[in-house]
Amino acid sequence: MEPGAAGRLICGVDEAGRGPLAGPVYAAAVVLDPDNPIDGLADSKKLSEKARNRLAPLIRQHALFWTVASASVEEIDALNILQASLLAMRRAIEALTVRPREVLVDGTHCPAIAIPVRAVVKGDSTVAAISAASILAKTARDAEMLRLHELYPQYGLDRHKGYPTAAHLAALREHGVTGIHRRSFGPVRDMISGA
Repeated sequence: MEPGAAGRLICGVDEAGRGPLAGPVYAAAVVLDPDNPIDGLADSKKLSEKARNRLAPLIRQHALFWTVASASVEEIDALNILQASLLAMRRAIEALTVRPREVLVDGTHCPAIAIPVRAVVKGDSTVAAISAASILAKTARDAEMLRLHELYPQYGLDRHKGYPTAAHLAALREHGVTGIHRRSFGPVRDMISGA
């Protein structure tokens, strides 16, 4: 990278996994190379799993810098999901080997970091670096949920990735709450309390 180039770098940040009842929340930070655009970037939620899995390695290969970080189920329960998401974002940004000029975060909340940071509503659809971050965060979280599925196959995590589907709620009622479930989330909390 040429001298002074770091001063032009924009970092996109997004998270994945705020809504599920199980598993960590993930965040990614991505600095794209303006000279090597990646075709097909979009909000990860609007892409098929096949498209995300095709784009993720391209992002890792062609981005100037990228990192993925997470916050655990225990941290989610201790802090709340918003603060845990911001913690995962901060971890991803701080793990970068370069200091970007500005950080753009999808949504309305920003992590507390020592770099200029700005929230961009619908940024995962309008800012390429945030789209790339959303794809890396989502694919990393999905991979973790597939790993957890091997440990807890009775919950069907390979299909719903921990989201509160009818099948997941039925499995919780039948098999109970595990250490990978977010005890602070209403449906899980209600099952623990017998409500």
